[in-house]
Amino acid sequence: MTALTSENCSFQYQLHQTNQPLDGNCLLFLITLGKILLNILTLGMRRKNTHQNFMEYFCISLAFTDLLLLVNTSIISYFRDFVLLGIRFTKYHICLFTQIISFTYGFLHYPVFLIACIDYYLNFCKATKLPFKCQKVFYFFAVILIWISVLTYVLGDPAIYQSLKVQNVYSYHQCPFYISIQSYWLSFSMVMILFMAFITSWSEVITLVQAVRITSYMNETVLYFPFSSHCSYTVSSKKTLLPKLIICFLGTWLPFVLLQIIILLLKVQIPAYIEMNIPWLYFVNSFLIATVFWFNCHKLNFRNMALPVDPFVNWKCCFIPLTIHNLEQIEKPISVIIC
Repeated sequence: MTALTSENCSFQYQLHQTNQPLDGNCLLFLITLGKILLNILTLGMRRKNTHQNFMEYFCISLAFTDLLLLVNTSIISYFRDFVLLGIRFTKYHICLFTQIISFTYGFLHYPVFLIACIDYYLNFCKATKLPFKCQKVFYFFAVILIWISVLTYVLGDPAIYQSLKVQNVYSYHQCPFYISIQSYWLSFSMVMILFMAFITSWSEVITLVQAVRITSYMNETVLYFPFSSHCSYTVSSKKTLLPKLIICFLGTWLPFVLLQIIILLLKVQIPAYIEMNIPWLYFVNSFLIATVFWFNCHKLNFRNMALPVDPFVNWKCCFIPLTIHNLEQIEKPISVIIC
C-alpha cells in the first residue's frame, strides 16, 4: 500500500492506493452493501422507546446517504456510460462520488460530536423545553444544515479539489480513498478517557463486578448490587458514580472498545466512507451520555428522574437494600445498576 499526501492541504488526511484483486467498482459495491446491512441490523437492534435527540436523526440521515451512494454506484455500474440532464456519467464518477462522500464523512466527526454533546447537556439541564413536534423539526433542519455545511466546505476547498484531480492518474481498478484524522483523534481521546477512568476506580469496579447478581424485574434483565439500606436516592459524589457508569458502558460496548484499541495500536487505516457508520455513532452516543451524567452527578435523582434513554445502554440505576431478597415483591426498588 502506498500513501500520497497533498502538499497544499491545511488539514491532515491521506490518499491511499490499493491493488485490489476484484474490480474496484465491484468491491466498492460489496463494501457499501455490507455497511448498509450493518446499518439496518444496528437500527433494528436498538431500543424503540428512545427520546428525541440529534444523534438519532443523524444516524437515520447517514443510513439514507449510504443507501444513496449504493444506488448511484449500481446505476452507473449497470449503464456504464450514459447522459442525464446534459451530464455524461462514466465509471470515473463512481470513484469521484465515493471520494466526495469520504471527505464529507471525514469532516463530520467533530461537528456531530459537539452538537450531540450540547444537545444532551441542554436536555439534561432542561434549559430548553420545546414541544415534541418542534423538536422533530429542529433536529431535522439541524441535520440538514450540518450536511450542507460540510459538503459545501468539501466542494469549495481548493486543496480538496486538487486532491480529487489526482484520481485521474489511476485506472478504474485503483480508486484512491481518504483517511480522516478526526475519527482517529476522537477514538484515541475516548479510549484514553476510559482507560484513565478505569485506572482511577479499578478497585471499586472489581468489587462491584464480584458482587453482581442477575435477576428479572418488570420483564427486564436486571444487574443489581447489594448496598446498605441507608443509601440515598441521589448521587452526590463523582467518585461513587464513576464505577457504575464504567460497568454500564463496558457491559455493552467492551467488544467495540477492544476493537478501537486494536485499530489504534496497529494503526489500521480505514476509508472514511466506511469508518463513519451507525455502530460507531451509537458508541459515541453512549460515551456522551455517560460523560454528561458524570459531570452532573449532583443533579441525578434516580427515583423521580426520567433519564435520557440510550438505544443500547440502560443507564437507569436502582439502589437495593441488603435486607430485600425478593425483588418481585416491590414496585419501586432502591438499587444500583440496570444495564
